[in-house]
Amino acid sequence: MKKTSLILICLFVFTNFAFAGKPAADAKMTEEERAKVVKSLLDSQKELMDMIVNLTDEQWNFRPAPFKWTVGQTAEHIALGEGLLFSQVERALAAPVNPDWEAKTAKKEGLILGPVAMRGGKAQAPDPIQPIGKNMTRAEIMKLLKEGREKSLKFAKETNAELKAHTTEHPFPVFGTLNAYQWLLYVPAHNSRHNKQVAEIKANPNFPK
Repeated sequence: MKKTSLILICLFVFTNFAFAGKPAADAKMTEEERAKVVKSLLDSQKELMDMIVNLTDEQWNFRPAPFKWTVGQTAEHIALGEGLLFSQVERALAAPVNPDWEAKTAKKEGLILGPVAMRGGKAQAPDPIQPIGKNMTRAEIMKLLKEGREKSLKFAKETNAELKAHTTEHPFPVFGTLNAYQWLLYVPAHNSRHNKQVAEIKANPNFPK
């Protein structure tokens, strides 16, 4: 009896010590994660610019089919999307720490770097980032692309905030809760997604030479 009691006491002490000694996850970006975000921001920007910077106005405004976006409209959507996505980073950081952030945001990076970046599935762009009817000039779009990316890059390089502990809800249920780090990853992923759309437009047999 005494031996059994001693074993139970030891198990109780060990179990509680194990749980109490479990370190809390670091809510800040690791240097590896920071490098990944910065590289993705730079790479997706370069890929887009290489495809659009030397286009003629005719190529910029070519519409592959009725109601399909032109290269210019796609670039405008990328620029508008960057501002909207970065505002989600800011909104998350302005919110209180989510005590369940680890469980709520686990393994969400795969959704962002997979279906989003790889242009998997179709999605309706929210009205604020729809290029239809905004009549932005090409110069305005290029300026917005440059300034938006500069802001995102500066933040990614310099922030020391606990990005992962602050969350907001994605409007699409498949994503659910995303933390500020994941919203930041979303910026270049969205850019890469629509870079593929630009490539598709340029590959159209009727694209102006």
